[in-house]
Amino acid sequence: MAIEMPKIDHDKCDCCGLCVEVCRCGALVLVNGVVTIIESKLCGWCLQCEIICPRDAISCPYEIVVEKR
Repeated sequence: MAIEMPKIDHDKCDCCGLCVEVCRCGALVLVNGVVTIIESKLCGWCLQCEIICPRDAISCPYEIVVEKR
């Protein structure tokens, strides 16, 4: 079963590397100057890569819902 990972719109991405720097699980890497996603079971869906991207090139296919009790 594949893990849902963030998606990169390479038309928007300028390969600044900010997302790579904030990725705690190592799922985002720069390969030959291009941001690439490596499927990682360690991805905690923190959304930091999506939040930090200045060009809105990253979208996460999930939402984090906090339920108040």
